[in-house]
Amino acid sequence: MAALPHVASGKVRDIYAVDDDRLLFVASDRISAYDSILPTPIPDKGRVLNGVSAFFFEHLDTPHHMIGTDLTGLDITDTRRGTLQGRSMIVRRAEVIPVECVVRGYLYGSAWREYAAGGGPSTEGLPAGLAQASRLPAPIFTPATKAASGHDENLTASDAQDLLGAAVYGELRQRSIDLYERASALALEGGVILADTKFEFGMVEGAIVLVDEACTPDSSRYWPVASWTPGGAVPSFDKQYVRDWLDGSGWDHVPPAPELPSRVVEGTRARYIEAFERVTGGPFPLRGDEA
Repeated sequence: MAALPHVASGKVRDIYAVDDDRLLFVASDRISAYDSILPTPIPDKGRVLNGVSAFFFEHLDTPHHMIGTDLTGLDITDTRRGTLQGRSMIVRRAEVIPVECVVRGYLYGSAWREYAAGGGPSTEGLPAGLAQASRLPAPIFTPATKAASGHDENLTASDAQDLLGAAVYGELRQRSIDLYERASALALEGGVILADTKFEFGMVEGAIVLVDEACTPDSSRYWPVASWTPGGAVPSFDKQYVRDWLDGSGWDHVPPAPELPSRVVEGTRARYIEAFERVTGGPFPLRGDEA
């Protein structure tokens, strides 16, 4: 990618400058868990993330940063363009708002652990007597600080308003819940429950727009409708499968993370592809089919 300047790399995405107003986002096959990038990639994972994000940017009817996924005209070789096709999108530059906008429709993961331990910023105001994986009376907005490294920290509504200002907080809360409800309805058409998800927003020409990714298996928890039962663990189409293996591997969550066995790699790839097909309603394209 010598022709396009490298701007930054995250746990999954590599970012390049197209010009003063546009960036190229490239979704890699890297996978992270417990704040570590694992040494074993998941084949086609980046193509799943890019395709699911593009689907939701197109269908959620909200201002967003995606310009398109057609790489024609970029100052890169044809070979490189073919490698990037399907895992890349051109986006508008945005000033990212440093808060993770998490919306939960079901009580699971860290929110369930917090609730079961007596409550905290993510679960304040929830009624007593809920079970693990219970559907909440209404979706809840649980913002968190956006950490460059390490764990994000959950914020109370008061702390988030102090950080963002009441007006911006109110807009992010309402838009996040609205987007979650619309995305949930789309996912349900494919027989999956969007249990929770994370949105990020940024400023473009003074307006707040949706940025980064949208409802991917990396940023969301997807459950098959037929397998959901409150009161215990629910199988999912996301990286929980990897976390479960890591939890049983003896790894203490201190880097470096262990290599994933082939069965976990294959099982994770299959789950991501199934999430793509259920959510988008179309087959996952074979390599080269995107062009």
